[in-house]
Amino acid sequence: MADYHYLACDLGAESGRVLLGSFENGRITLREIHRFANGPVHIGGTLRWDFLRIFEELKLGLKKAADCKVPVSSVSCDSWGVDYALLSGGEPLLALPFHYRDARTDGAMERAFAVVPADEIFAETGIQFMPLNTLYQLYIDLQTRPGILDLATQFLNVGDYFNFLLSGCAAAEESLASTTQLYNPRARAWSAMLMERFGFPARIFPRIVPSGTPLGPMADPVAEETGLAGAQVIAGCSHDTAAAVAAVPAEGAEWAYISSGTWSLLGIENATAMIGPRSRQYNFTNEVGFGGSIRFLKNIVGLWLIQECRREWAIRGQECGYEELARMAGEAEPLKTFIDPMEQSFLKPGGMPEKIAGFCRASGQAVPATPGAIVRTALESLALLYRRTLDQLEDASGRSLTTLHIVGGGSRNHLLNQCTANATRRAVLAGPAECTGLGNILVQAMALGHIPSITAARAVVRESFPLSRYQPADGRQWEEAYHRYLKLAG
Repeated sequence: MADYHYLACDLGAESGRVLLGSFENGRITLREIHRFANGPVHIGGTLRWDFLRIFEELKLGLKKAADCKVPVSSVSCDSWGVDYALLSGGEPLLALPFHYRDARTDGAMERAFAVVPADEIFAETGIQFMPLNTLYQLYIDLQTRPGILDLATQFLNVGDYFNFLLSGCAAAEESLASTTQLYNPRARAWSAMLMERFGFPARIFPRIVPSGTPLGPMADPVAEETGLAGAQVIAGCSHDTAAAVAAVPAEGAEWAYISSGTWSLLGIENATAMIGPRSRQYNFTNEVGFGGSIRFLKNIVGLWLIQECRREWAIRGQECGYEELARMAGEAEPLKTFIDPMEQSFLKPGGMPEKIAGFCRASGQAVPATPGAIVRTALESLALLYRRTLDQLEDASGRSLTTLHIVGGGSRNHLLNQCTANATRRAVLAGPAECTGLGNILVQAMALGHIPSITAARAVVRESFPLSRYQPADGRQWEEAYHRYLKLAG
């Protein structure tokens, strides 16, 4: 079997990576070529993304990949959803793009419902309601800076923007487009109704292409700068969760997944969108996956809680790595205090240890006093939130889910994995950790005909990477803990 090589530009809210994937003898290997810190830029009282710096980092990674002296077939970028760049004519960027956690969308969702009621928006898109959705960000653009939309000639979500910079071809890959709450999953097109009702300029929205669409060869200036002439640029699964789900090493039908990182994306894979009363009641979302499948899921807070605690402690001189924090949490008393991770204050940056302690104090619980106790509180609460979400998922879908696959960086957190098995009363299979970059590469391989199908791609993952299995334990204690958690979570 031929030896093929691909590059994944995998952009997360905390870091970015350039990964080299090699496919040989039925197995995939991954090598991290370049990693860089990512995060918001505070400027003028706002939170923004520095896309120009990100592009420089990506090009540096591509140069390092060229130095590996292997024939690179293709490259593709994936990213988080909802945020976007606006371009005008030959200008590559009109303004620094807003970060989805910027406060400008506070209250925007409720104001938007006065234009188009929530039920109509959900019936049109099937997308979970979150203030950070592209729909509400663009609505605020219309309210506060309409001139920038008048100037814009092109709208591109994050992964699509960097694919455009690499190839010169502007396209909206459908998995990423589906996160905007401006996409109709039945029509598989931008929602003309929402564009018209809100007054968004339809002219700026690019054509939508399926996952795994070749965009063309790398643009000459980038190819010359990086040394990667001849590589194809592919719109793979430009949404990071869609890429991760493509690489879930699952078999059969009775499985769910958690793509575990800054956010926890918990869901199942469907053939069609489920836009009904249960989906609306539980605030589930219908996003597009590889091959036009539907990722029926809920986007819930994840390791953001730990990331923010770690950042706060580092500012105070208490620098701890994630492994050290996990060790301290493992030594803390179990099942003592819980929080509701979806409480609004936890979704905003700043003061996370105090927010966790304050929630426990206000709810009449013992207040966690050490970093280990705080981290344990957060991890156990996340596991209990997963249990509630899985129960809702079974109710909304009518499916029995016996196995939970945890992929992404969070799959390395052994304490969280065991807590999740205990809380959900389901077998947990953890890994691979680099599932987003891996899925990005698998979709490239399928786009180029090197792997025949998603079923074959998942078999390659099982053959290539070890998985860790966790079985439920301490059932009575966790069942009692779940009922305590439900009272706190409402």
